[in-house]
Amino acid sequence: MIRSQLREHVFKMLFQIEFNDAADMPERLRCYFDFLDDAKDRDKEYIQKKYEAVASHLEEIDRLIEDTSKGWKPARMNKVDLTILRLAVYEMRWDDDVPEGVAINEAVELAKKFGGDSSSSFVNGVLGKLARQES
Repeated sequence: MIRSQLREHVFKMLFQIEFNDAADMPERLRCYFDFLDDAKDRDKEYIQKKYEAVASHLEEIDRLIEDTSKGWKPARMNKVDLTILRLAVYEMRWDDDVPEGVAINEAVELAKKFGGDSSSSFVNGVLGKLARQES
């Protein structure tokens, strides 16, 4: 699989955090992998590792999102947009293999595919502001 496909699977796993108990997520991940017929073992390993890495930083990520998106607390955000932001913020801050611009672009593409009409603009705005603050 190519990176954008892998990222989409990570997004789908992260989205489930909003609706499932953390203790149930390892089983959800196993079930998800059962239906990924085209995924090789290395793809599944990549998805799992990135999912776990993002999940382990959720508190910090949510704080960054809240600080950057004045007036928008993560609890009030559209869950799709929040999940996309969480993945992108992780990639921008902690994933050295993903250039910042790529993380933003991929997040906007996910927002176009899975979000609402204004999702891509919202995601781009928050991530652009975060990128400017960090430089």
